[in-house]
Amino acid sequence: MQANYWHDKWEKGEIAFHQFKGSPLLKAHFTALELPQGSRIFVPLCGKTRDIAWLLANDLNVVGAELHEPAVQQLFHDMEIQPEVSQREDLGLVHYHATVNDRAVDVYVGDIFQLTRDLVGEIDGIYDRAALVALPSEVRAKYTSHIRKLSGTAPQLLISFDYQQHLMPGPPHCVNAKEIAKHYADDYAIQLLASVDIEGGLKGKVPANEEVWLLQKLG
Repeated sequence: MQANYWHDKWEKGEIAFHQFKGSPLLKAHFTALELPQGSRIFVPLCGKTRDIAWLLANDLNVVGAELHEPAVQQLFHDMEIQPEVSQREDLGLVHYHATVNDRAVDVYVGDIFQLTRDLVGEIDGIYDRAALVALPSEVRAKYTSHIRKLSGTAPQLLISFDYQQHLMPGPPHCVNAKEIAKHYADDYAIQLLASVDIEGGLKGKVPANEEVWLLQKLG
């Protein structure tokens, strides 16, 4: 999927994936990650999610990645934070950094595949609410491999959608239990924490469940 697709979605305001009050599933199931206070959590393809403010308020450091820079600018505006902004021209990335009540938030703007472990630092956990399901099938294997390497196979809270893909094109795409196992079962113990019927259907079109998965590193 081309970057222009997502830039166009943001510019047109076609961002149904954005939850203006944050994700209730995150709040209900986040403790399953068992992250100590002060841990660093990675939020891939974060957009302007209100979940970042919630994670900071719960005494975590946050590292995010996002393609569309105006979304990141809006994120910090909504949190009423003035970030420091620097360029990583060698990687084609822009780095937004701020400190909130002794906790750090770092968001990298650009191609997520340009992020390196040395750049982002230690990651203790991952919150994937809208990343894996946003990607077409031909990119998901590359993405999941990159996430494992970037984080050192850190535990994940992963939110996905299960529906009949042929009834509606994504994104968000159907990423069901079988596909999650395909990408992650070699490295993680995978547990379904919740499966919630989406009232009125996904995008008001097709019956679907929103599912919460806990991925814990094997061994």
